[in-house]
Amino acid sequence: MVLRILRPERVVLDEPADKIVAEGANGFFGLLPRHIDIVVPLVPGILAFTTDEAETFVAVDEGVLVKCGGEVLVSVRDAVVGPDLDSLTDTVRERFDTRRQQEKALHAALAKLETEVVGRFSTLQKEAYG
Repeated sequence: MVLRILRPERVVLDEPADKIVAEGANGFFGLLPRHIDIVVPLVPGILAFTTDEAETFVAVDEGVLVKCGGEVLVSVRDAVVGPDLDSLTDTVRERFDTRRQQEKALHAALAKLETEVVGRFSTLQKEAYG
């Protein structure tokens, strides 16, 4: 099989794989080359794949996995490839946590902007209709 892991802005991984293990909403599942075609939503976690040479781990954020024939496409918001689980865990915590904090700050700023727009609209409406 060919495993391709895609982020919105780039291809993270394009490698052959003999076996793939990932986590969906209902738990972990494995894929082999002759597995039926499947579409699975992924939860944040670890995706592992093996070749004749080694096992590789990839931390993935939420996304979707599509197996069609000999191709497995994984489209995720974020992904980090690591040589081992220990180094991958530290990298993921730092990277994913930072992004989640940035998203929270963005949502707070948007909520504040929305409140200000509604307040100004109300003020204009009161002035217009007295």
